[in-house]
Amino acid sequence: MAGPSFPLPIEIDVATLDAWRRDSVPHAVLDVREPWEVAIASLAGSLTIPMAEVPERTTALPRDVPVVVLCHHGGRSLRVTLWLRARGFANAVNLAGGIDAWAAEVDPSLPTY
Repeated sequence: MAGPSFPLPIEIDVATLDAWRRDSVPHAVLDVREPWEVAIASLAGSLTIPMAEVPERTTALPRDVPVVVLCHHGGRSLRVTLWLRARGFANAVNLAGGIDAWAAEVDPSLPTY
């Protein structure tokens, strides 16, 4: 599978992220949930930065690969995605449905809350 082309859509679904992960498509996952949420369920290899800390930690984010932003259901992550895009991160993309959709559609063994 070829890597995603820029500009990216504002959001992708969990099936797309699953395909990227299976096919080793270069990308990063930014989990903007709170630490207690990440402790319940998370995606391996994710960079975890709570939403409130993103503005002070943007230097930790890559700019050369898609940054898939996720939260519980997709609301907070969409706000972060829009915020990042407004600041030049054209590679930021929201994960529609968040970790909840991932658990429902990709990995049912993942705990939900």
